[in-house]
Amino acid sequence: MQPIYAAMSGILVGFHWLYSQVLDSESGWTWALAIVSLTVVVRMLMIPLFVKQINSSRSMQLVAPKTRALQEKYGSDRNKLAEEMQKLYREEGVNPAASCLPLLIQMPIFLGLFYVLNGAAHGQPKGYFFEQNPALVTSLQHARVFGAEISATLSNNGLTNFNSTFFVTVFLIIGMTVTLFITQLQMTRKNMPPEALTGPMAQQQKMMLYLFPAIYLFTGVNFPIGVMIYWFASNLWTLGQQYILIHNNPTPGTPAFIDWQDRMRARGKDPDAILAERRAKMRKTKASPVAGDPTKVARQGTTATNTNVDPASADSDASESGDGLSKQRVRRQQPTKGSRATRKQGPRS
Repeated sequence: MQPIYAAMSGILVGFHWLYSQVLDSESGWTWALAIVSLTVVVRMLMIPLFVKQINSSRSMQLVAPKTRALQEKYGSDRNKLAEEMQKLYREEGVNPAASCLPLLIQMPIFLGLFYVLNGAAHGQPKGYFFEQNPALVTSLQHARVFGAEISATLSNNGLTNFNSTFFVTVFLIIGMTVTLFITQLQMTRKNMPPEALTGPMAQQQKMMLYLFPAIYLFTGVNFPIGVMIYWFASNLWTLGQQYILIHNNPTPGTPAFIDWQDRMRARGKDPDAILAERRAKMRKTKASPVAGDPTKVARQGTTATNTNVDPASADSDASESGDGLSKQRVRRQQPTKGSRATRKQGPRS
């Protein structure tokens, strides 16, 4: 985690220096703007991972009807089912693990960002740039926003002490909770198909809709104000990013998708053609070189062939293929036995 701590502390210190050119370096607003800017930079760098995660999840949703059909057909034969599922994933260009991998990559970054801010708020420098500049840690720890120190927490302040720390922390806790709730509500109401809103999975979605905001509500009392500024800014980014996604690229079969189709038709565009083009881009893979000629590439969905094949052997091999699949055997380029024996005998006198 040390490289992540170093990167997070470097970005935060860099933005603090930048804003210090026009604002007081000891001001809480200078540090608050630096924290928000750090959050924006990190989220922008993670956009490719977010897009990859969304595309993978979308691909899995599109092949879900086919996977259910395979489960009904080969449910009793697990080996056959696994074989057919792998075949389906290869044909559709889908990787089930691809939707989880970006999330796993993001977690260390978010944790590193949290620990750097949390440590600085408690006077414990984390990351190379804070360790080399302890005065910046002290500055961050005692900087004030609306009269409340960035290192202050609601639990230390007390729930009955109605001062500036109380109002700032309560505002941030409510802001974090509301933005997370709206984000999850937007996803379940607009970007999920009707069949996903019924059954056991729907019950789990409803529990998560209220559970995670409740966790924010009860654990936020122990978060320093600086950490809550980060969480609030991150939640606002997620809310806006998800709105853009749902508005422009919704999941097929959802209420948001129907609204998107209507907007496209109103603009004179064919939504089916746009969707087909997007699917083609998602399934596009890198072309592989043709065997024997690195200057050429094989077309997608075809296999490379060897051009140095004896015509007679090619005809015989084609006749031996079965199940409608043509198998081509390439004969090794060797001398025949007759010619080899002739060479061994040497030249005749």
